[in-house]
Amino acid sequence: MQRLRIKHVTEYIFPTTVTLNSHRLLLRPREGHDVRIETSKLEITPAYNIKWQRDVFDNSLAIVNFLEPSNRLTIASEVVIQHYELTAYDFIIEDYAVNYPFTYALDEQVDLAVFQQPIFLNDEYQINIWLQQLMLNGMDTFSMLLKLNQSINQQFRYQMREEAGVQSPSTTLTQASGSCRDYATLFIEACRWLGFASRFVSGYLHAPATEAGNATTHAWVEVYLPGTGWKGFDPTTGEVTSNRHIAVAVARNPESIPPVSGSFIGPGLITPTLLVDVQVNLLD
Repeated sequence: MQRLRIKHVTEYIFPTTVTLNSHRLLLRPREGHDVRIETSKLEITPAYNIKWQRDVFDNSLAIVNFLEPSNRLTIASEVVIQHYELTAYDFIIEDYAVNYPFTYALDEQVDLAVFQQPIFLNDEYQINIWLQQLMLNGMDTFSMLLKLNQSINQQFRYQMREEAGVQSPSTTLTQASGSCRDYATLFIEACRWLGFASRFVSGYLHAPATEAGNATTHAWVEVYLPGTGWKGFDPTTGEVTSNRHIAVAVARNPESIPPVSGSFIGPGLITPTLLVDVQVNLLD
């Protein structure tokens, strides 16, 4: 087991005083057999009230309502987690799913169907052309997913983007570049066209860059594999996920789970300055 401290600060600085509408926060790691939250602290200004709930994907969601106008919004989360050893390749796939293609078990098909439906329907042609170039035919299920994951890591140029949302897969393929959430979106859509149930994951990555701070949140993908469940693949690093990855939220649509989302009311067209600082430190 390892202990990790996650500090995540989001700050909006406005050129004038504004009224802050309700905000949604997805900052609390998903707990399970491999992750336990030891301590959690959330500091927010200006004055507010908060309500916690579970969304449709069982993510821990905070709804924040503000009690006064302000020219600055600061959200500072600090969480210490216990992350138990998770070996990336220590899993077994059911015999019927070892080789591609396969059909999910009848009692799982209804629940998984929504995660098999592509979102970027107009990108089917470009995605399929790219998949044909990878020559995945004749590979077993896991080898196919591993090659898909590593191909994105090796073929494209990582580029941090500050714009909200994700690029379409066709844009990522055309520009041969994208951010971690763009890589994950391409991976998800490729998986869905191949028939795999897949979902988008937002969270944190423990790495030298995040140890130093001034980092951002991370994004990767989980694919449902019979016998092992939701298995993580990180096309940005080319890895199968392990205890370096800390999931905060999962979703069918890559654009639906930003860490902080909300709106404000102000005079005219004003644009706030956004500052984000993520730091993930190994404590022991």
